[in-house]
Amino acid sequence: MTGEATQTVVKPGPLKRLGDVIQLAYFPTDFDATMKYWIETVGVGPFFVLNDVRLDDMKYKGQPTDATFTMAIGYWGDIQIELIKTDSDAPSLYSGEYAVRDSLHHVCVFVESIAEARKACAEAGAEVIVEGKVGADGEVIYVDPGQGPGHVIEYLQPLTGTEGLFQMMKDAARDWDGSDPIRVLQ
Repeated sequence: MTGEATQTVVKPGPLKRLGDVIQLAYFPTDFDATMKYWIETVGVGPFFVLNDVRLDDMKYKGQPTDATFTMAIGYWGDIQIELIKTDSDAPSLYSGEYAVRDSLHHVCVFVESIAEARKACAEAGAEVIVEGKVGADGEVIYVDPGQGPGHVIEYLQPLTGTEGLFQMMKDAARDWDGSDPIRVLQ
């Protein structure tokens, strides 16, 4: 039977079942210029800035670290655009081999259970690079699923109440008229 293609059925990997990508994150060399680009050229905004972010019980490659960073979040439809600036020299995802600059740094998937995310990551052979607590009941892991720097996935079990904060940001973007493009959250 010539001309017939043989199709192979492949079972989707375990990471897909954890959820859909909700965020594209960038670690720019020039944080302010990059935010200006997203606002003025792409039209994403407003951006909400959180300064001096620190995860509780944070570990980088299994070792405790007290890294701090600034992040700015804006929405492009349903997708979060996150811009990151490091505020410390402590070991983190934003130093060393994983400090991919000026291109997509990582994607984020919200999960209901970090334990389930860890299980799926172990099944896929993904290495946990960063882990930490987010407030009283949130947790996060950043994993390398096997392709090295530039291919990082963040799995976030949001802190209770975070849904309201993200919804406020999304609503602000939907109705945004260009005013007050950068809003600092305390």
